[in-house]
Amino acid sequence: MSHPFRDLSFKEETMDITIAAATPDQLKTKPVDESQLGFGDITTDHIFLMDYDAAKGWFNPRIEPYGPLAIDPAAMSLHYGQEIFEGLKAYAMADGGIGLFRAGENFERLNRSAARLCMPNVDIPKAMEGMKQLILLDREWIPKSPGTSLYIRPTMIATEPHLGVRPSNNYLFFIIIGPVGAYYKEGLNPVKIYVEDFFVRAAIGGTGEAKTAANYASSLLAAEEAKKKGFTQVLWLDAAERKYIEEVGTMNMFFRIDDEVITAPLNGSILPGVTRDSVIKIVKDWGLKMTERSLPIDEVIAAAEDGRLKEAFGTGTAAVISPVGQITFKGHDYVVAGGKMGELSQKLYDEIVDIQYGQKPDPYGWVARIEP
Repeated sequence: MSHPFRDLSFKEETMDITIAAATPDQLKTKPVDESQLGFGDITTDHIFLMDYDAAKGWFNPRIEPYGPLAIDPAAMSLHYGQEIFEGLKAYAMADGGIGLFRAGENFERLNRSAARLCMPNVDIPKAMEGMKQLILLDREWIPKSPGTSLYIRPTMIATEPHLGVRPSNNYLFFIIIGPVGAYYKEGLNPVKIYVEDFFVRAAIGGTGEAKTAANYASSLLAAEEAKKKGFTQVLWLDAAERKYIEEVGTMNMFFRIDDEVITAPLNGSILPGVTRDSVIKIVKDWGLKMTERSLPIDEVIAAAEDGRLKEAFGTGTAAVISPVGQITFKGHDYVVAGGKMGELSQKLYDEIVDIQYGQKPDPYGWVARIEP
């Protein structure tokens, strides 16, 4: 498959993108101590926007000073949930340049999500050019400390003011960016996860494989209950039988049982993670047994009880690799890898991060540079 991001090659053209730079009084104060960066609380000085009308397609691509959106109270996204988004990162490379990790795949997934929610495909070359111009305009916001990055959030919402259930005729696409540190407060320390066997996140045939706001909203109740009990995340089981492992609220999940690395198959109810795909490719290239198959929670618990569960970890853009130190199921706690980060988890984290920051060769062509 051709990747529009690489085909674009970040040519020096604005593609008719109007840029209105923020005035001095509109500029924000940049964070001073990058070691204190959290995740998702800080945005930069500008925003990229683009409008859609069913009669004329995408138009008016522009970069403006960051600020509130003007939206009609009857906008259909507010009432019927037509909203999708993506998450990717830009990195300060070891040689001083700026790199993006597998950005083309993120925009392709955005359009798959759009199709599922009866939304228009975004104009990928124009959106990516807008993203490039936005990053370059706010390049001073890119943090340089280890483990930090510039988070990028492309989003599309339905904007037509109409009270009635049907697809909207008008949409707004926008991109906001901001410096981030670790997603979880634990950082690379193992997290504790709670296996949810009553509530479900998604079902086959639903919207589980789309990156849409409703999927996350429906996960909040179980996640909040788990947090009250001291857990970082919820591990979801399948909707039909509450038997097979699917994913954690913000990550795809991997388990190393004996010499086999296992992750759930893409059956329509889980998000096809970009980091998930990266891990699968790397594990296979390392000569390990990598299997995508339905994995019963009972198999995981049995392996934990008899010492065959070597490690468990989540994968995602935000955290990259998040090791699991404890799984709790039906009131019983099962410690994984002695409560420490497993050998494979650490090795995968180092491999992916080193590629992202340009600290080692990128044999997969995953990193696209936007500034030499």
